[in-house]
Amino acid sequence: MKELFDAWRDVDRNKVAALLSVLPGLGHLYKHHYLDGLGIMIVGNALMVFCAAWLSLATLGLSLIVVPVLWVAGVAYSAYGAPDQHGTHPWLHVWEHKWAHAIRGKKR
Repeated sequence: MKELFDAWRDVDRNKVAALLSVLPGLGHLYKHHYLDGLGIMIVGNALMVFCAAWLSLATLGLSLIVVPVLWVAGVAYSAYGAPDQHGTHPWLHVWEHKWAHAIRGKKR
């Protein structure tokens, strides 16, 4: 089990974010871009489905394949290039900050 945790620490978070973008928005959430990720998951995916369906009338259904593939590739590229904000949100990692260690030390 220790080998698994050690391997997970050395993994490239950019590549994981790009792979998680198979479900567009999940890679952004993984890199702690919450507004971007939720916006892509809710609004972006719904807009992509609408555009693909609307264009399918003019392209004989070809857009039902091309538009989602381009959408997923674009979002994966964006997630790969987004800066990683892991650990920069003190309200998510309260146990790792200086004031949390000071409080824990006083209670013991």
